[in-house]
Amino acid sequence: MRELGAEIARDYEGREVLLIALLKASFVFLADLSRGIGIHHAIDFVELAGYNGADTGGHERVRLLKDSAIPVTGRDVLLVEDVVDTGLTLNYLRKLLELREPKSLRVAALLDRPYRRLVDDLPVDYVGFTVPDEFFVGYGFDVDGRWRNLPDLRLAKI
Repeated sequence: MRELGAEIARDYEGREVLLIALLKASFVFLADLSRGIGIHHAIDFVELAGYNGADTGGHERVRLLKDSAIPVTGRDVLLVEDVVDTGLTLNYLRKLLELREPKSLRVAALLDRPYRRLVDDLPVDYVGFTVPDEFFVGYGFDVDGRWRNLPDLRLAKI
């Protein structure tokens, strides 16, 4: 987190970035990343939900459950995501925020699985780790609301 935070601080030197984390799994990553960013920054949260429905033809849709309380217009915004897989959720959020005209919009992800992307041209600017197609728990990741409190990432045995 120190290395990633230092890279972000260099890129935003002289500016105040707004970190917007996706609840719930990214809150631990956000806390550690925030401590690693040695410049002034603000923090906010959004919460999204994905769902499949008969009316969507079985395709995944995303809906906003909790919006950012801090306006993004004219601000440098860094989305903080736990894991980027298909990119559908992140793409939805990027498009939503781009309509609000931030000064800049970038993405930091703890885990990335670029080989699972369903969305073309989805930039992930800062990546902690590129990981295999495994399911993780701990460090904010859960299974049915359990195991978020583990201090590190572990492979889940489901």
